[in-house]
Amino acid sequence: MKHALNLGKAEMDVLCFVAEHGPVTVRTVADHLAQTKGCVRTTVLNSMERLRRKGFLSRRKIEGVYQYLPVENKRDLFQRLLKGFVEAAFGGSHAPLVAYFAEHGKLTREEMRMLRNVAGRLDAPEE
Repeated sequence: MKHALNLGKAEMDVLCFVAEHGPVTVRTVADHLAQTKGCVRTTVLNSMERLRRKGFLSRRKIEGVYQYLPVENKRDLFQRLLKGFVEAAFGGSHAPLVAYFAEHGKLTREEMRMLRNVAGRLDAPEE
């Protein structure tokens, strides 16, 4: 599968919607993105098919209509996208991303708690 940097804005919009609401039809996605992003149906269809070819979405025919769904759950999908981004943009180093959050991130208390938990797991001795 290609990494996240090979996904365009329209593809990311589609992928986020399908990951949140799937399984969905092209019409459902197109209607939503027409209202929120101004996308037309052909753009949505093309994006969904590209995402399917890239291995992010699958489809199944139910009562004559294709339903699209992510190939994995939302959490795993976005972790894989983030991993691909970190590898492509930073050579696999997490330091620039962490530095960005430290300098520019407006983190909530819950997000800070989650980061502390992750940092604690990284510091824990391996068994």
